[in-house]
Amino acid sequence: MELGNHASIGQYDGRSVPELLGEIRSRVDARKNLWIDEWTAIVAWADQNVVETEEGAATLLDGVVDTGVPIAGPGAPLVSEFALMELIAVLGRSPVGGRAYVGQVIECAWRLPRLYQAVVAGRVDTWKAQRIADLTHPLCPEAAEFVDRQLDAAVDDVGWKQLERLVAGAVLRFDPERAEAERQRVSDHRHFDVDEPSDTGHVIIHGLMDAADGHDLDQAITRRAILLGKCGDDSSMDVRRSKAAAELARQDLSLDLLFAHPDTGEVIATSPGRRVTLNVHVTDATLTGDNPVARCEETGGPVSSAQVKEWLQAPGTTVIVRPVVDLAECIPVDSYEIPGRHRRRVQLRDHTCRFPGCTVKATRCDLDHSVEHARGGPTCPCNLVPLCRRHHRAKTFSLWRYVTIQPGHYLWMSPNGRHFLVSPKGTKVLATPRHLDPDDY
Repeated sequence: MELGNHASIGQYDGRSVPELLGEIRSRVDARKNLWIDEWTAIVAWADQNVVETEEGAATLLDGVVDTGVPIAGPGAPLVSEFALMELIAVLGRSPVGGRAYVGQVIECAWRLPRLYQAVVAGRVDTWKAQRIADLTHPLCPEAAEFVDRQLDAAVDDVGWKQLERLVAGAVLRFDPERAEAERQRVSDHRHFDVDEPSDTGHVIIHGLMDAADGHDLDQAITRRAILLGKCGDDSSMDVRRSKAAAELARQDLSLDLLFAHPDTGEVIATSPGRRVTLNVHVTDATLTGDNPVARCEETGGPVSSAQVKEWLQAPGTTVIVRPVVDLAECIPVDSYEIPGRHRRRVQLRDHTCRFPGCTVKATRCDLDHSVEHARGGPTCPCNLVPLCRRHHRAKTFSLWRYVTIQPGHYLWMSPNGRHFLVSPKGTKVLATPRHLDPDDY
């Protein structure tokens, strides 16, 4: 095949560029109509799954922490938590993202009716309406109505900065106490996070700090990065800043701190330097170069043998060699309580909560007896499944059910008979709906 001769493999062979652009535009319009159809179906679903009290109502998640805040703003209907789980699974979304998405649709339909009608009419894209819904979610009904009214004639032209100012003005106008509370809330939610390492062994760091604290940190990192350059490090300034932040951290980790009484000088407390543990799975072939791939348990991903060697050669590193853990080992115990060795095997096998689409780490999950212990189910890795607290409750108190096909592979059934296969490859939606008989479970 000659390079550049692509006509024979193209689906649109012989069509001109204007014709192709027209076809692409028609696809865009068709996709937009599908989004509108999905929104109207979700609104109809919400209308049929309303609960009257906050008990049992779906609330937002912040990461994996339940905020207790309904998925749409004040005045929107409360929808059933367990019913929402089924909808999210059918949508093929993650639990966190699915809750946010359905909440955005409900926010628009009930609290921003003018915006919702603009979406249904095709004048406003769904993604834009979702972003607006995120901004109006915390507003009181009067403020949300004000924003909806102001946007009615200008939603196509308003920029995001203008929109943010419009929302801020609505809060100050209709709910000044909330504006002050929001200022305090943001201050109380300052954070500094290190994301999960990537496949290349790097991490993204982000946070929210007091402006003065952020300035001091920036100055300290910059100063140390400049000193690294003067000491012969020829890396770019950005790279040296990254190294400087790591040096600040290691300096703190090495300190054994003494806390003295401010008046007498007497030592009243000590804080030994913290130690960091990484569990790295290696074989002889990893270190010899025959198979230069290892796996870091804390990151869940592969790491190169070169990076493992760097870690091993770091000053002060202690290496502990543990025997291979046989994940297929099946030695039950008589008690209901789960021993640590069983818990470790299940966590290494499944990695995350095994509810469809859930990504909560297994180390933060409950271990559920697939066959109840009271009904003869053994306390054994083959009968234990990691479920986060939310989805453990769904399995216990609603009609969500699952069966273990084999360890690591689970068939879930939703309250309305939808089937989901959860395996090490992820979640697969199966086209085999059927109605469940609660008496069978």
